[in-house]
Formats: sequence, structure tokens, C-alpha cells
Amino acid sequence: MDDVAPERVPAELAEHPDRLRWNAKYAGAEAGGDARPPSAHPLAERALSLELPDGPVLDLACGPSGSALQAAATGRPVTAVDISEIALARLGEQARRRGLASLITLVQADLAAWRPDGPGYALVLCTGFWDRAVFGRAALAVLPGGLLAWEAFTEEARRDRPHLPAAWCLGAGEPASLLPGGFTVLEQADDAGKRRFLARAGS
Repeated sequence: MDDVAPERVPAELAEHPDRLRWNAKYAGAEAGGDARPPSAHPLAERALSLELPDGPVLDLACGPSGSALQAAATGRPVTAVDISEIALARLGEQARRRGLASLITLVQADLAAWRPDGPGYALVLCTGFWDRAVFGRAALAVLPGGLLAWEAFTEEARRDRPHLPAAWCLGAGEPASLLPGGFTVLEQADDAGKRRFLARAGS
């Protein structure tokens, strides 16, 4: 596992507003005593319960990520990408405690600039983040027969959260309408302003 620490933050991320925002959120949670071990996202649990080809897992905008931990617990290598070194450090600590450190690679990056290896992943997972370009690259990183699992806000969420930027929300028909050819949508459901989505790449 790669070490993640403030002194090793890439220069281009030092003043990145997303890094500062998420670091503040995670630091605030720690200061408030919220140090509970992270749990896997239900979408990750669902995806990992289905048939997958051999290959690693990619967890985008992972946060402390119980999902990455659960995927690693199945024996799969996991690449976990986030802009917050605090979130990644917390994930790394949990991985060491569970004896999973050798299976998890931590990557601090801005997803707008980062590029996955691909197609090279049996499962690409992202929950709580939306960017059309990132989604397109993620889809191309899925191995034949692999899964793409995504959850993001819909436009409905902006009714209760008017400060939520429209660019962070799925448009009508998304993300299914953005899939490259060969994918089959397995599941899609909307709940409480979020859309949960699961698709399989063609073999």
C-alpha cells in the first residue's frame, strides 16, 4: 500500500478546493469522535455478490471506503482513488488493521485529471460523485464481463438542496444514456434524490 500523508500531497492538489473541502469534512468527523470503522456501500455489496471475471477492483472517490475493504477481503486487488489524504489515510489504517494492506493501492488524485488503466478492472465502483467525463473513462476501464456500479445525485436532490451544483447531478436518462456500446444495464433505482446503477460490460 502506498503511504498517504500531508507532506506527500502532490503540488497540483495543495490548494485544490475539493481537497480542502473533503479534508475539512473528514477532519471534522474525527474531531467530533466519529471514528467508526467504515461499512461497505450497499451498491458495492450487491456488485460483489454477482459473478465477476478475474481482475482487480477500482473504487473512485472512495473516501474511507468500507467498500474497498470488503472487495479486498474477497482476495481482489483494489485501487482506491480520492483527493483527500485524510480519507485515504483512514482507509489505509483500517486496511492494516484487517491484514489487507498488501491488496489495496491508495492513489491521491483529482479524478478530472487521473486516468485509469483499462480495460483492466473486474469492477469499477463510484458512489457519491458525478462527472460525465469520469464516468466515460470508468466505463472503458471495465473488463469484458465486468461490472460498472455507480450512485450519484439526481436533479430531484436539488429541490431539497438548492446549493447543490447542477453539474454534480445526473441528467435525465443518465448514466445509462452515456454507456458505450456493449453494456447491459442490470439494475437502476432512484431513492431520496439518488440513482443507483449497475451495468455489465459485454463479454
